[in-house]
Amino acid sequence: MTALDPDLAARLTRGPAGLVPAVVQQYDSGEVLMLAWMDDEALRRTLTTRRATYWSRSREEYWIKGETSGHHQYVKSVSLDCDGDTLLVRVDQVGPACHTGTRTCFTDELLAEKEAEL
Repeated sequence: MTALDPDLAARLTRGPAGLVPAVVQQYDSGEVLMLAWMDDEALRRTLTTRRATYWSRSREEYWIKGETSGHHQYVKSVSLDCDGDTLLVRVDQVGPACHTGTRTCFTDELLAEKEAEL
């Protein structure tokens, strides 16, 4: 097993658990699908295989999106933000992205866009 490129690893700003949040976005529509977590190994696997691989904080194990559900994420690009503390993973999502069966995990609208008054 190879390690994450040292130059890339040096640019990452990890949280206390060694994780970086990964915002997952549909590559062609821009729709935000979910938020997941990656450590160096999950990022290395994602970059190497182009299959979205994350760290499950609840199960404490790696998981490849779609491995059990069939709702795969084929990675088109991965970007690092200016502070090195967030990843943007642009994917081609097959089926629902959320474990609840919805297309996106962001279905509970807390503040709706207000119509512009004339």
